[in-house]
Amino acid sequence: MAGSRRDRGPSSPWSLESVVPRVQSMDTSSLLLELYGRIPPLAADAVDGLSSEDLCRPPAPGANTIGWLVWHLARVQDHHISELLGTEQIWAGGDWARRVGLTPDPTNTGYGHTEEEVRAVQPDGPAVLLEYLAEVDARTSAMLEGLGPDDLDRVVDRRWDPPVTLGVRLVSVADDCLQHVGQAAYARGALGD
Repeated sequence: MAGSRRDRGPSSPWSLESVVPRVQSMDTSSLLLELYGRIPPLAADAVDGLSSEDLCRPPAPGANTIGWLVWHLARVQDHHISELLGTEQIWAGGDWARRVGLTPDPTNTGYGHTEEEVRAVQPDGPAVLLEYLAEVDARTSAMLEGLGPDDLDRVVDRRWDPPVTLGVRLVSVADDCLQHVGQAAYARGALGD
């Protein structure tokens, strides 16, 4: 597309072009890698070149900010994938929470946030969002690389009726991330750069 963010040259390690060559044939693992691999370059496009102020400015009163949207999609993926792996969330280690103005509360994924809680997410710039997402994406990709078709039927959450399988959970997380990255791109367009 002429005039798109991609025409301005790569400013991040992600591009859709870097994802596609990894896929040699479509099996369970490569299909999910392709799906999840689309999230980081889209997030990078949404935040590339923005100031901290731009990241924290809602496109309309009461709307979620670009910074919150990208933070939230990374938090949801981190939370759910760490739960599937039985490991600590990436959010709980490192300096991520401080760099976005929060505490490292592993239960805080942004779900149900009020307008005030959305405004409390104050990333110090695009880098923290993309670096956190990169770590989350690397762990997610490592998990996805080892999956086979039989793995998708494993029940991972019995709190729902019917119980949630790994396949359903992975689709749900990807769906949430892609919706939010699309909202971030739309909000980016509303900034009028």
